[in-house]
Amino acid sequence: MMPRILVIDDEPQIRKFMRISLTANGYEVSEADCAQTGIEAARGQNPDLLILDLGLPDQDGQEVISAVRDFSAMPIIVLSVRAGELDKVEALDRGANDYVVKPFGVAELMARVRAVLRQHGAKDDAGEVVEVGAIRIDLARRLVSRDGAPVHLSKKEWDLLEHLARSPDHVLTHREILKQVWGPAHTDDTAYLRVYVNQLRQKLETDPTQPALIITEAGVGYRLKA
Repeated sequence: MMPRILVIDDEPQIRKFMRISLTANGYEVSEADCAQTGIEAARGQNPDLLILDLGLPDQDGQEVISAVRDFSAMPIIVLSVRAGELDKVEALDRGANDYVVKPFGVAELMARVRAVLRQHGAKDDAGEVVEVGAIRIDLARRLVSRDGAPVHLSKKEWDLLEHLARSPDHVLTHREILKQVWGPAHTDDTAYLRVYVNQLRQKLETDPTQPALIITEAGVGYRLKA
């Protein structure tokens, strides 16, 4: 079956461009031109991916992300002319999986679509094992090895690594990581998070001063490079 993608954008020319591009790459496409219609389509159609513009006529796209997250874990890619860091962080905090600034290249967008769909499919596999270079992370058995040798992690180090590993190549914001790993009372403790990231790098990276596994996204958060 072709993956189903819902595009929510109020600009007819953008929807047409997206429909042609996605269809040519083997995807089934449906469209909505406003937030309310888009939310209803997301609920009723249960697409494999939602591509969302933030500047909608009846409701801000950020609120659409939150509304969809109330009933679905479907991946969401934001397409927006808003290039500011705060908009990106808010979208990721609300549950978006990726953020692409308009204008964008078709090849880049298709690569991001493939990556998000691939990641979302992998999350549902029971007993998932994530392998990144010499590092093997067994999420079911809570085991980590490097070049076949076991790596001992503290409980909090494991919790942090597991959270990153369940969304490989997906940027997780400081606030979202702190909320999920340490709890809602610690969402501003970025210095604390930095300490634990450095501890993981010391144990897992070939050269902790030039990290190739846990990547810093300046001003936003971290991602595990798959």
